[in-house]
Amino acid sequence: MTTTITYKRNRPINAQQLISVFASSGIKRPIQDVARIQKMIDHANLLITAWDDEKLIGIARCVTDFSYCCYVSDLAVCKEYQQKGIGKTLLNKIKEEATDQSAIILLSAPSAVEYYPHIGFEQVDVAFRIPRSN
Repeated sequence: MTTTITYKRNRPINAQQLISVFASSGIKRPIQDVARIQKMIDHANLLITAWDDEKLIGIARCVTDFSYCCYVSDLAVCKEYQQKGIGKTLLNKIKEEATDQSAIILLSAPSAVEYYPHIGFEQVDVAFRIPRSN
């Protein structure tokens, strides 16, 4: 049976759904802190989600002004759905929503650094950060 993946803009999700995607995808996030995960959802202003029927299987979570920059704070796809173009489609939908006036910015996990240039990202070396305490 062929599955049809659908993509939604700002469809409400809860912390448990997001934790399930994070846990399956291999992305490192504070999944033991449900309140913090819910806060991450609540304060993002652009969520593009991927669904297999009613199951959340992927997410691009962003903070953007829709005019100059869009920070992709999470890009995660459940392990069993990886390498099927879902992550690339999530990012393409982010680009559509943010428009070509906005730079799309993300921080890559070390294991994904090789992936992003293949889908149109340019690696830069001018980023700075103040690390989080936990």
